[in-house]
Amino acid sequence: MSKQRLAHYLRAIPAALLLWPLLFACQRKAAPAGAQLPAGAPNILIDQGGFVGPCEPSIAISPANPGQVVAGAILDRVYYSEDGGKTWNKDRLRSPYGVYGDPVILADYAGNFFYAHLSNPGNSSFSDEWLDRIVVQRSEDGGKGWSDGAYAGLRPPRDQDKHWLAADPRNNHLYMTWTEFDEYDSRDPEDRSRILFSRSTDGGRSWSEAVAINQFEGDCLDGDQTTEGAVPAVGPNGEVYVAWAYDEKIYFDRSLDGGESWLEQDVVIADQPGGWAFDIPGIYRCNGMPVTVADLSDGPHRGTIYVNWSDQRNGPGDTDVWLASSKDGGRSWSEPVRVNDGPPGKHQFFTWMDIDQATGFLYFVFYDRRAYDDERTDVYLAWSTDGGRSFANRRISEQPFTPDSGIFFGDYNDISAHDGRVRPIWTRMEGGRLSVWTALVEMR
Repeated sequence: MSKQRLAHYLRAIPAALLLWPLLFACQRKAAPAGAQLPAGAPNILIDQGGFVGPCEPSIAISPANPGQVVAGAILDRVYYSEDGGKTWNKDRLRSPYGVYGDPVILADYAGNFFYAHLSNPGNSSFSDEWLDRIVVQRSEDGGKGWSDGAYAGLRPPRDQDKHWLAADPRNNHLYMTWTEFDEYDSRDPEDRSRILFSRSTDGGRSWSEAVAINQFEGDCLDGDQTTEGAVPAVGPNGEVYVAWAYDEKIYFDRSLDGGESWLEQDVVIADQPGGWAFDIPGIYRCNGMPVTVADLSDGPHRGTIYVNWSDQRNGPGDTDVWLASSKDGGRSWSEPVRVNDGPPGKHQFFTWMDIDQATGFLYFVFYDRRAYDDERTDVYLAWSTDGGRSFANRRISEQPFTPDSGIFFGDYNDISAHDGRVRPIWTRMEGGRLSVWTALVEMR
């Protein structure tokens, strides 16, 4: 195994996993008018680890049947609920292409779920096939059973990483974007990183040949000079929107023909002072990569594109969550608006965003240390009912926790919203044990 691939392995999973490969193959503003968070948002434990535990969770509510909720966590864990997230069943995902983390859960508008993940066909980090493609598996029964999967981005000897999915409600076409490394963690200036795109027009059973969509390539060191964080979104007329981070800026691209063609020049949404990779006390590594959504509702902000990220523009001791929006298809963008409403000089980090397409309301989940002068951490929900002009913030974790910088905590959390039902998902730690949680948030 090359030194570069070994470095990827060491940075992508807890150090403990290397010793036990058989165990786990791993206050507030007034609320905007229109939505009120109930007094209670019960926290639900989905899964808890032993020597090592789950992290990097993703979650999706089915628009076709909101009682069905599916989640995933590294490396190969899958969870499904048939009662809106109150109770959960657990399983392990299997594929002939291997299952190696970065779980991304998507529900299309016909009731199918998709689980995208990294590959490991040889079932060994010493294999040249390791991380050679992005695999997407399909479930037609609410997460109980899964296909073997299809894949995108098989372009050896390059490494494929950090993907995300979106679905078009008009035809259930699927879109996926991710980062390709010529060789992960290579210091050779000839080795570059880029943003790739692929689509499926048959429900994830096959994927188009991957194409690069970014104007500027980055390095392969998995830092601020690397092109990363590409999350696609679909507009009302099938437009495909993507934003990512690179070189202390948030970049944007779009396709008006289902991914056949893209802008010749990427649009800069905003500066990201300090870059997307930054330090948070107690966290093994942290990032502020962007998340993109588009409003498909029949509300007043239909068609608006939103991009959410975090950065340290106010200093290394003050991480904040930001939102920018575009009402003209991404040609121009608003000035960034601060989503978290706590006092300055505190850390809010690992943000994720979703939009409730039934209402057009925006929901955010992030870690928050506004109440403490140490590394104790809460989980907050923020929401906006007026197109991102104002935000309400509320703590939704029932107890704070204190992470350990010696244990990998994942690179993201997630949140899903549909018709007033909101399901954030996050990782916490207690007694050195990682666990994954959701909260039963009902916005009425």
